[in-house]
Amino acid sequence: MQSQNSTNLSLDNSTEPRAWVTRHADYLYKYALTRINDEELARDLVQETFLAALERLQKFEGKSTERTWLTAILKNKIIDIYRKKASAFVKEPAVTFAEYETDDFFEPDAHNWKTDHRPAEFGIEQPDHLESKEFELILQRCMRKLPSLWLSVFTMKHLDDETTDTICGDLRISSSNFWVIIHRAKLSLRECLQKNWI
Repeated sequence: MQSQNSTNLSLDNSTEPRAWVTRHADYLYKYALTRINDEELARDLVQETFLAALERLQKFEGKSTERTWLTAILKNKIIDIYRKKASAFVKEPAVTFAEYETDDFFEPDAHNWKTDHRPAEFGIEQPDHLESKEFELILQRCMRKLPSLWLSVFTMKHLDDETTDTICGDLRISSSNFWVIIHRAKLSLRECLQKNWI
């Protein structure tokens, strides 16, 4: 009975697009900002999301919540941005050189740190909520310093829990480029966190 009421509520909400900004704009903006490195672009994407949702309003069946539906539209728009940046990035020779630069840091399987280069503990193992929030802010700042494609790959992998195949397919990059980018992003984040946190 309760689930039926919540479904009806979602359908009712979908007919009130004027309330979308109040209910969802902040959430969608934060979602976009953590995945791209541009505040203005994040705002534009949220606006585009609302416009696209208005155009697709008749197709919204209420099978998911209004926020989940809007987030899915936004996610597709972000992936389009990722694709554009990926097509330019993979042509850069730095990607090829980066592959060799990571050899010193990772085991031959290319997924695990070598013992000598494993990152030090960052001091967030204790459940101190204030320190956790401070660490999260520093991590977000460090992530925003990543090149846009690296940020795209890293967030899809570690925030959205997407599979490697999905990420490579969505961004139209090869598996080898994916692993190079992930490794370079980890190295950059490690260096930034060690400077700003430890």
